[in-house]
Amino acid sequence: MMESAIHNTWRRAFYNLRGAFILPKRLQSGQAEHAAVSESPSSARVHPRLLVSRLYQPSNLRDVAQQSRLAGDMTCKSQRLMQQAGLIHPSNPGCYYYLPATVRSMEKLIKVIDQEMHEIGGQKLDMPSLCSADLWKTSERWDLMGKELFRLKDRHGADYCLGPTHEEAVTTLVAHQTTFSYKQLPLLLYQVTRKFRDEPKPKFGLLRGREFYMKDMYSFDVSEEAANQTYESVCEAYARLFARLGLRCVQVQADTGNIGGTLSHEFQLPADIGEDRLLVCRSCSFSANVETLSSGRTDCPQCNTGSLVESKGIEVGHTFYLGKKYSHIFKATFSNVQNKPATAEMGCYGLGVTRILAAAIEVMSTEEEIRWPGLIAPYQVCVLPPKKGSRVDEAAVLAETMVQTLGEAFPHLRGEVVYDDRTHMTIGKRLKDANRLGYPYVIVVGQTALEESPKFEVVCQQTGERMFLSKDGVLDLLGRVETV
Repeated sequence: MMESAIHNTWRRAFYNLRGAFILPKRLQSGQAEHAAVSESPSSARVHPRLLVSRLYQPSNLRDVAQQSRLAGDMTCKSQRLMQQAGLIHPSNPGCYYYLPATVRSMEKLIKVIDQEMHEIGGQKLDMPSLCSADLWKTSERWDLMGKELFRLKDRHGADYCLGPTHEEAVTTLVAHQTTFSYKQLPLLLYQVTRKFRDEPKPKFGLLRGREFYMKDMYSFDVSEEAANQTYESVCEAYARLFARLGLRCVQVQADTGNIGGTLSHEFQLPADIGEDRLLVCRSCSFSANVETLSSGRTDCPQCNTGSLVESKGIEVGHTFYLGKKYSHIFKATFSNVQNKPATAEMGCYGLGVTRILAAAIEVMSTEEEIRWPGLIAPYQVCVLPPKKGSRVDEAAVLAETMVQTLGEAFPHLRGEVVYDDRTHMTIGKRLKDANRLGYPYVIVVGQTALEESPKFEVVCQQTGERMFLSKDGVLDLLGRVETV
């Protein structure tokens, strides 16, 4: 059925193309003449819905490199590329507007995160960003956090903070359930929300800001052994997540910091711009943040034979085994197998959602062109018709039909194919824009599409490969594209 629909769509396209641009040598009958008129291209042409001219990526944002004030602040590749492409726009120090293409990518990333968290039993909720100072004073972190905590008072003089993390809030929530049973554990609760941290010197765009999106999960278990099993399952889920995104991520031992607990790991993307110094053993799997080892150490503490090599990384995830640090303070208990109250063992697990977006662009892109992890690219395909008035202008109907065919043949690509209708511009200029924005696949419909054996130029952004494919070849290639 799908092949029949595709065949009919292309038959109509070529028929309309012939009727629009090739004058018939002889009309066989009045009926044929009538048919040619009634099937005119103006009445039968397909009009794609996703048009580049209608996407909100203001052109003035693409010229930010020429604005000296902003150019001086753009100290890393991802920040420069995202601002030039109209993906983000600075609001105030450490805060950005996330423009529609970025929001699309972020929503896709959250879908992938949701899939992996649900796979290990995670349940999604949403907690208030406005947190009572009383909770933070009870955990003694109100003073410990220092100036990094955004603090405010309400009209009644009560103290609050904007949550950078939610250990206190989630533990209080669980503590309010007085009939909690061991049969309900492990319990894994998570959210994806805006977080706030008063960075002294926000920099690197979305890599270090004052306002950002984060996935934070909190686990409650019956015992230390069970809590360690949960900890491992989350770490494995993180590894799967980054593998699906095509990102090389290193899990390293880390300091527990002001979160607390007795065990901690960071998930780092190796990058020269990274602010974390990592030590990786040449001979075994050991890796750690340099702050966890004694200064100047060069031998591996795990295998005792390998040497440690230093590199830099961008932290995109962090896991902590908390033990009873918060559950004891806030009395988060459950009824154990003996029907006695017992204190839950906890863990917490973070992923920097907006940081992953920026870090992926940082490590995958060229100096001039964005490269997205294919799964979370804002759009998968961009179709470029010829310039209006050019000698191959008649191929435009084939470009429009290609958009329709992809949507009809592959439901997973509906809403993923963009049509660059700015036909007053040359294909070269529009192709440069498409490369800069990082569409995984760009289809150029030009002279070769009008040949006796039509071919479409397909540019694969991830590899830089250029292919000239038949219609069936294009469908075969894009039918295998994975989406979420």
